[in-house]
Parts: sequence; structure tokens; C-alpha cells
Amino acid sequence: MWAFLPLFLAIVGIIVLTSRWKWHPFLALIVVSIGFGWAVGMPSAAILKALQEGFGGTLGAIGIIIVAGLIIGTFLEQSGGAQVIAQFFIRKLGGKRIHWVMGCIGYLVSIPVFADSGFVILSPLNKALTKKVGVSLAGTAIALSMGLTGAHTMVPPTPGPIAATAIIGADLGLVIVFGLLASSIGLSVCILFAKFMGSRIWIAPKVDAHPTAETTPEYLPTLGRTLLPILVPIGLIVCNSVVSYPGFPIQEGTLKNSIAFVGHPIIALFIGVFLALFVPKKWDGQRLTQEGWLGMAVKGAATILLITAAGGAFGKVIQSSGIHHNIEPLLKDLPLGLILPFLLAALIKTAQGSSTVAIVTAASLALPMLEVLGLTAAFDKALVVVAIGAGSAVVSHANDSFFWVVTQFSQMSIPQGYRLHTLASLILGISALTTLYCIKGVLSLFF
Repeated sequence: MWAFLPLFLAIVGIIVLTSRWKWHPFLALIVVSIGFGWAVGMPSAAILKALQEGFGGTLGAIGIIIVAGLIIGTFLEQSGGAQVIAQFFIRKLGGKRIHWVMGCIGYLVSIPVFADSGFVILSPLNKALTKKVGVSLAGTAIALSMGLTGAHTMVPPTPGPIAATAIIGADLGLVIVFGLLASSIGLSVCILFAKFMGSRIWIAPKVDAHPTAETTPEYLPTLGRTLLPILVPIGLIVCNSVVSYPGFPIQEGTLKNSIAFVGHPIIALFIGVFLALFVPKKWDGQRLTQEGWLGMAVKGAATILLITAAGGAFGKVIQSSGIHHNIEPLLKDLPLGLILPFLLAALIKTAQGSSTVAIVTAASLALPMLEVLGLTAAFDKALVVVAIGAGSAVVSHANDSFFWVVTQFSQMSIPQGYRLHTLASLILGISALTTLYCIKGVLSLFF
């Protein structure tokens, strides 16, 4: 059991440094990585080598992908594309299905846009529609927040799932497919919960008197332009995974090589970037400058890249230490499976608040244990990534910035926030994990 102690202390160290002492996660991960290496008796040269290889390898694998995804998100956010998507769902689903409308809007918007930003952007629309339909803001706000959380934690190209995919070595196309299934079913359960709680907790929406410029029809882009940067990259990546799967009836040649090229995450995301440039109604070259939207996205990517790469360094130090060989015999007889990576992410998320930090750290911790858990097949690795994402949703409370965004923009008291948003995040994670086990059971019948 002493084999667990250095790993346990490393996790506690990250939690204390980032949550209690408010250290930046980048610094906390690097310091803990070095401390962990010393604690398990690694030579200093080996620690430095593992840090460099883990940091550089992770950044090389996903750095361009993360930047490209953030550029797409920034252009959709700044151009008013989120409002266009919202209005589309409202027209198609109608006001009577308001909870489903807001959940679907949040889900689609959060694939390229961060959950916090997405909620702020969509909150005025949510309040206006909620008041028009005459229901409680408690239910619609939670449907929206869970839609944003589901995609943000489980569906690439959001940074967390992208990082976990690189660390675990999973197939990105499979992660997208499994992430879409698990998160959408988990969201459906949360929407039912939101409707139930909305009927019992009344919060009257206070609507802003004057719409912003972004909500005026002459400013907004078309729906087609808005959806293309989101759907085209995802479609290309999934197609590449399908045709690359062993036994798929396409022979090696020009067609398969072309699909593999455009379906590579870097190329697919850059195609999305090119499409995102034309989302706004009017072309403005200043958006591509260092001070424009593109510069804004690149600057915003710096923190995410550093945290993700530091998480990769932490994982490499754990791997290089060989400590997992001491832990494996203790895990061999326990039927943990996907529960272990889920619980690792949930523990870190609950303790320090950031889903991205939870995903990166949990992926680094889980990687050396995959073999003993029997999760080494391509399907299993993709399921592990999504399980980590589901765990990173559990639970959002006072140490999570998104908790405060949701409660403050939705006029919730803190106790109401715990009853609504925090409980919903727990339901989302557990529902998604249950779905993953169902997927694994079905796959075991055929493969």
C-alpha cells in the first residue's frame, strides 16, 4: 500500500497548491512533478529528461490543434455566431420545449467556445426566451449550463478532451463519436432534471432593456457560415477514423491518403479556421492582426497550452518512475475499469475547480495503469478519454469559476446554485459514465 503514498501526495499537492494557495496550475504541476521524482528516488537527470520529453511531446502533439480550435471559437463568439445558432434552435424546437432548446444551444456552442464565455453570451437570450414562455429561470439556466458543460468536457475540439486524447494515445475520431453519445445522453437526463427542478424553484428572469449590437439582425452572420467551422472539422476527423479502421473496404491509394490528410486533426482544424474567417458578414483584415480576433485567440491559448504541456510532463515523470509497476498488483483484482479514470478526474475537479486541469492530470495518472485495467484496445482508450471528461464535470461548486458565472447571471442564491447547478453536474457525469459502460458492453459483442 505504500506504493500509493507518493502518488497520493502528488495529487494532494496539486490540489493544495492550486486551490488553497492559488498557485497557477502550470507552476503547481511542474513543482509537483519534480517533487514526485525526488520522492520516488529518480536521478535528477532522469527527472529533467522526463519533464522535457513530456512537455515537448504533449505540446507538439496538440499545441497547433488547441490554437486552431480557439481561433474558431473566438471568431464565432465575436461575430455573433452563438446567437445565430440559438435562434435556429428556437425556430425549430419552439418555445414550449424551452429546456431542450437551451440545452441543445449550449451543447453546440460549447464545442468551439468555452463554457464560461458561452453562458455569458447566451444568458440574455435565455432570459428573454424564458420570460416569454413564462417558466422559471432555474430550469432553463441549468439546461443551458449542462449543455455547455457536456460538450466542453467530453467532445473535441475543446482543449481538455484533445489533451487527454494525446496523453492516452487514443483515436480522436473514436473519442468524438463516444463523446457525442455519452454527453448527449447525459445532457438529456440533465434536461429532465432541469425541468423537474424548474417546476419547484421559481426564479423570475430579469431581461435587459436594450439589446446589444451583436443581437441585431444586420450584425449577425448566416447560419450556414456559422455551422461550417464547427461541423466540417468534426466530420473530416470522424471520416478519417472510419476509413483508417482495419477492415474498412477502401484500399490504400490516392483516395485513402487524401482522406487521411484532410482528416488529420491539424489539417481539419485549419480548414475550420479558414471557414471561420468568413463567418462575419463583412471582411475585415484587422481581425487577423495581433490586436484583432486572431491575436486575441492566440493570447488566450497560452495558458491552456502551458497547463496541458505541464500535465504531459507530470505524466511522463510518473511513467519514467516506474511506480505504476508497484501499484498494478493492487489494482489487478479490483473491478475498476472505467471507474478509476472517472474517479481520478472527479476527485481533482471537485477539489480544485478546473475541468481542464482535472482532465490533463487524470489522463497523466491513468495512462500507466491502462494495461492492468485491461483498457489497451483502441476502443477502450477512447472510452477512457471520455470517462475522464465525464469525471471532470463532477462536481462544479464554489471553487469553480463556472459555478459563479451560472449563479450570478441566473439570479440564483448560493444554496440554489448547489441544489441546481452542482447536483446537475453530478448527474451529468454519472449518466455519461453509465452510457460509456453500455457502449463498452455493445462493442464487446462485436469486437
